[in-house]
Formats: sequence, C-alpha cells, structure tokens
Amino acid sequence: MDDSERLVERYLNDLCRGAVLFEPDGNIPPDFSFAGSIGVEVRRLNQNHERLDGSTEGLEELAIPLWQRLKKLLPSIGPSIDGESWFVGMDFRRPIGPWKPLRAKIQRELVAFMSEPDRKQCAILVTDNFELDLIRASKDHGSFFLLGASSDDDSGGWAMGEVEKNLRLCIAEKEMKIAPYRSRYKEWWLVLPDHIDYSMEPEDRETFRTEVMPNLRHSFDKIVLIDPRNHLRAFEI
Repeated sequence: MDDSERLVERYLNDLCRGAVLFEPDGNIPPDFSFAGSIGVEVRRLNQNHERLDGSTEGLEELAIPLWQRLKKLLPSIGPSIDGESWFVGMDFRRPIGPWKPLRAKIQRELVAFMSEPDRKQCAILVTDNFELDLIRASKDHGSFFLLGASSDDDSGGWAMGEVEKNLRLCIAEKEMKIAPYRSRYKEWWLVLPDHIDYSMEPEDRETFRTEVMPNLRHSFDKIVLIDPRNHLRAFEI
C-alpha cells in the first residue's frame, strides 16, 4: 500500500459506513472495497506532461530523479575555494534526453566556471531545454557547488485549470482500467489525493462545480478530491 492508498484508507474508515478492504480481489481493480458493494479506485492527482505519442507522465517522474542526481553530482565536482561556495539552480523543460550525456555537459560547464578568475552570478544554457543558474552563497558550505532550486517549465498554470486538465486524464485512465470489472460492484468511486490544488479552498469549490463539472463527463458514481496533508479535507465533485 502506497502513501495515497493509506490516505484514502483513513478517509474511508472515517466515513463509518462499513468494512474497508484493500485489494479485495487481488492485484486487479478495485484498490478498495467499501461497505461490501462499492469499488474504490485511488490515484494521485498530479500535473502531467503529455508526450508526442499521446502518452503521459507525472511531472515528478522526471523532476524528482533529476533533483536527486544533480544534488549528488554537484558536491563531487570539488570543495569550496577560499571559503567560496555557489548555489546552482536548474531550469528545465521536457524532453531533456538521457542523463549520462547531460551529466557530462553539466560537469564540463561547471568545471569551466569554477576555473574562471572572476566569477559572477550568471545563467548557463547547457542544452536548449536545460539551464543552470549560479548564485554565490553567503558562507562556505564545504563544496564549491550545491543545489539551490529547481524550476520545471512544464508545471504551473491556473490551479483550477490544471485540476480539470489532469482530472480528465485520471478519469480516462481509471475508466479503462475498471471496465472489465464494473459488474462486480454496485457503485464505483474515484478518490484522488490532490497534489495540484490541495482539495481547493471553499470559495473555489462552487466555481469548480458550476463552471468545470458540467463539461466533465465520467461514469463514476462519486469522485472525491482529498488534501494529501489532511484526509479530513475532502471535496466531493
């Protein structure tokens, strides 16, 4: 059971409407059965990047490993020089290509910067889709370079619009997944930990219901967004 499933399990148990069973039919839908007759599917509602072939990936599928790799690489380039350290920020857009050649280019650019006699704050365009921003730190951090910030140019946009866009992707994916098993349960729910808008503020919910939901077709009996920080903050749409 992953973090999203544990969150939804707490949400369902707090409804006090019957037994909550994880993967009641094995490694097929639903993720949970609820009150005996309800199948519940769970999915993280996140921002996605659509590839040229029409497939999608969550933005974190690239952003998190990229952050971890750069965080590991930067200190290995060398120690601070006379107490001088530099924060390195990355600004990227998909596709960035394989890590190995990108790593070599990043290291080459940073070694060249470290060798300059008069170093100043700057931005380095490593590839068309990957840029480094260098800002001098106010104190010695042991290594010459350390990771400072990350900017994913494929993320952002109006939060409610991003919720709608990615909700459509989640619905389509889950409807296809449960299609062979629909007859097994009287009702089907889709419960989504919302990592885009954190289940929306109360004043935005009515706007979402009146302006977005009428155009959002689906076959679920209930769709619920949950604040991933607090399963008690749920929004049934």
